[in-house]
Amino acid sequence: MAPSRRGTTSTASVGYKRLLAHCRCMNADEFRDELRDARDTELSRLSSSKAVYALTGGEMTGAAVRTGTARELSALELIFERWADAADGESAELFADAAEFAATSAGSFDSDAGDGARHVVADALDAEHEVARLGAAAAAFLVLDDLAGQLVGFFVGDADRKSADEFRTFRTELAEYGDDATGLLAAHCESEADEEAARDAGAAVVDGAYDWYVETLESMGVEPKNVC
Repeated sequence: MAPSRRGTTSTASVGYKRLLAHCRCMNADEFRDELRDARDTELSRLSSSKAVYALTGGEMTGAAVRTGTARELSALELIFERWADAADGESAELFADAAEFAATSAGSFDSDAGDGARHVVADALDAEHEVARLGAAAAAFLVLDDLAGQLVGFFVGDADRKSADEFRTFRTELAEYGDDATGLLAAHCESEADEEAARDAGAAVVDGAYDWYVETLESMGVEPKNVC
């Protein structure tokens, strides 16, 4: 996979990482732990082999995995670019970095993927305010991180070591962006209302992803609730 800005030390990344280092506000790990507890079943199914089946439209091939992942990332790129333009400071820097990461990764996986009819998390990223957008982004990276683990397993099972390594690197970067998003979220939550807005936005992303999972599988005649 072509290198993203994660491989460099940009002025933008230094800015928001400095803020994270001094954060003593809302607990970032608590945000993710609570989201996992509240949406345990949904997240489990979203990281199953059936989620890969949904992502590929039933075509369980390496090429289809790459195309489905690239389509999701291309949709995310547009959203994060829009959020970066509307934000200020560290949040704008994080969203801009995330948009570039999504674009670079999508181009590496399948530069001719085009757009998909529906997306795993991108369709649910409709938060309007900065704190809610950080919560939504953190949840989106959590969902995709878990799903990427299943994609790594797919390529391992397919004896495609190169692609498995490529998707391991991709998953590591997803986790890093998730850490940054939850860290900034913690730093920007100044009230109980902020925390509630962030939790609601995060839950909405997981719910939207689960709707994608259920409806996509049902449209293919597959029972979505039996996990494999």
